Amino acid sequence: MRLAITVAILSVWCSFLSAQKVTVSGHITDSETGEVLIGAHIYDTESGSGTASNEYGYYSISLLSNRVYNLGCSFLGYNDTVIVLSISDDVILNFSLKPGIEIGEVKVNASAYKQPEKHGTINLPVIQVKQLPSFGGEFDLMKSLQLMPGVQSGSEGNSGLYVRGGGPDQNLVLLDDVPLYYVNHLAGFISTFNADAINNINLIKGGFPARYGGRLSSILDIRMKDGNMKELHSSGSIGIVSSKITVEGPIKKDTSSFILSARRFMYDLITMPVTKLAEDNVIGYTFYDLNAKLNHKFSDKDRMFLSWYSGDDSSLAIYNDPGDDNDRSKVRIKWGNMVAAYRWNHIYNQKLFSNLSLSYSRFRFNTRATDIQDTGDSEYNYTGQFRSAISDLGAKIDFSYYPGPNQSISFGGGTLHHTFNPWTNSYYITEGGNVILDTLTGSNDFYAWEHFLYLDDKINIGRFLNINMGIRGSWYTSDKLNYKRFDPRITLNLTPGEKTQVSASYTEMQQYVHLLSYSNVGIPIDLWMPATKSVPPSLARQLSFGYTRQLKNGEYDISLEYYNKRMNNLIEYKPGVSIIESTEDWQELIEKGGKGRSYGFELMFRKNSGRTTGWIGYTWSKTTHQFANLNNGEPYPYKFDRRHDISLVFMHKLSDDIDISATWVYGTGNAFSLPVGKYNAIIDDGQYWEGEPERIFYPAYQYEGKNNYRMRSYHRLDIGANFRKETRLGERTWNISIFNLYNRKNPYFYYMDYNWFSGKTTLKQKSLFPFMPSVSYSFKF
Repeated sequence: MRLAITVAILSVWCSFLSAQKVTVSGHITDSETGEVLIGAHIYDTESGSGTASNEYGYYSISLLSNRVYNLGCSFLGYNDTVIVLSISDDVILNFSLKPGIEIGEVKVNASAYKQPEKHGTINLPVIQVKQLPSFGGEFDLMKSLQLMPGVQSGSEGNSGLYVRGGGPDQNLVLLDDVPLYYVNHLAGFISTFNADAINNINLIKGGFPARYGGRLSSILDIRMKDGNMKELHSSGSIGIVSSKITVEGPIKKDTSSFILSARRFMYDLITMPVTKLAEDNVIGYTFYDLNAKLNHKFSDKDRMFLSWYSGDDSSLAIYNDPGDDNDRSKVRIKWGNMVAAYRWNHIYNQKLFSNLSLSYSRFRFNTRATDIQDTGDSEYNYTGQFRSAISDLGAKIDFSYYPGPNQSISFGGGTLHHTFNPWTNSYYITEGGNVILDTLTGSNDFYAWEHFLYLDDKINIGRFLNINMGIRGSWYTSDKLNYKRFDPRITLNLTPGEKTQVSASYTEMQQYVHLLSYSNVGIPIDLWMPATKSVPPSLARQLSFGYTRQLKNGEYDISLEYYNKRMNNLIEYKPGVSIIESTEDWQELIEKGGKGRSYGFELMFRKNSGRTTGWIGYTWSKTTHQFANLNNGEPYPYKFDRRHDISLVFMHKLSDDIDISATWVYGTGNAFSLPVGKYNAIIDDGQYWEGEPERIFYPAYQYEGKNNYRMRSYHRLDIGANFRKETRLGERTWNISIFNLYNRKNPYFYYMDYNWFSGKTTLKQKSLFPFMPSVSYSFKF
């Protein structure tokens, strides 16, 4: 008996030893530039099991020891690589993939491992963005994302993202892992992201990993390029809207590199000299972006990154009264972001990876208006200034642990220190240099801490079921104010066959900052406000289901997702108020405790390979808001509630040097409030005529219901073509695009036009962009 037990134990132990696991880990990079490849696939060609590289190009996979493996590595737009590996111990294996397959000509290997589609996630290759029609010669990442199901544009030309019924403030936009508060230029028509400086774009609409938090609707994770590790290169472009230049290269080959990219608005360089010729008025506007990054490899286990971004918009208007040479006015408006980040990657062993981040982010908005009047005896200076700002100091650490081939664990924590300057209005008057009036109104600076911890566990159960469970705890503190919450996250992916995936997720998200937007036909003003005792954090709960099916070995795929989201503690302006013109505290100007609901279906059919690629996207959705003191307490359509959204995207490669593209979009008109009646109101202006008080009659409108009417439907066709040519110095490309090919007059806003002579009121529409051709020239060397 003892001998039998001993033999059995030895047999089990020998079986265990023979089945011991070893770990293969490393980085995946571009062989020509040294740039890390995010989301590249590493797989065993025989079993099909594998993993994907993380945001720093790092991967780790566990395999049985004392076996021979054919390890494959693939990434869209690159040649696949297969390495024969016999391993008996842990090994570091770095892959360098060679570019060579254009995105429009990807050949799908049916036997290759395909990472399960991430539920509710969109990954948009930058090379694909540059194939689409441009706006004024500018390739825009945000407008490209608006072509995806579940993502909407706010209005004509707007680069904001409205994801699954949420507003722009409900998107957590990260640039190299640092929050960015304002993402537009040119009053929202162009995004702040220079495509030449971007490496990867990832948008998450649902099934949020636990490491993300702080917003309700989406995560937009954008990673800058690290800089070419091999050779010095330059690229640039000249377009109608902007021009840009990028320089990148090694500081020490294969060890450290840099990238510097700058972009500037061009139109003012033409218009400002012309407007200065006018005696009375000077009007100007410009914007710029500057991206910079350094990275250095201290060893195979340690790497450091320094990132910096700065972008500003500036508007200037000077007016000299033609009837009075002594009356001069000037208005200057300036707004923009600054972001800085320090990150340190460390590999403790082949199963444990970490990243430490220190960050700073700031958004500011300043308006200064000056009127100078010279009476001859003295000079009076009337100056008004409006300011608003938010800044964050952050620190966090993230760990990735790979205990086995079927499990990966992410955990970490961090803190953010918010400084809010919600708004201040100052006004002063000087006479001959002496101050005779000085007033200051607005909100005091507000300071808050936001701390968080998270744990995420991804488990593969066989080849058919993947479970991602996580929890995120957050604490928001300021003075005696404390908010605490734990947000659960779970995503299930079921793969009943190699070509089919069914998924489901439930997430809860918390948001401790609020956005109040004030805009008219001019420049939009974004004011970021803190959660307070009377304005608690917003909360969202989202349940979603998905189905994905590959056709013809992955040449085509079709996906369908359903989502249902409920939101609480929303805010909105009270009717008729303006924070710009008010002296009250901002908390008294808003409706609080709002509820929201959004639900819908998202359908996408996509062609992934061949000379012709593209997709058809369709979204059916409904979004309502409800406040106790608005619309008689009944739910009403959200301003950007659109029942139907359709996008058609077509890309075709005529030859190696010429490709063409077209996009067509359709959307149900936005909701707005339309008056149902009019009456004449009477006011006493304090003046008298022949001893009688003078009264003024003006039209006043009667409303029934909020957002009770729809704008006309929106649709537009854009086309573009790229003409490339290899030159002695490098490559040059001409891009020709036409925005709004059939000149659709899409509504930007409506207004009531009252005719004082006839007494009639007419509803009129304003449109922005007609048929608009553009051309740009770009180069690489």
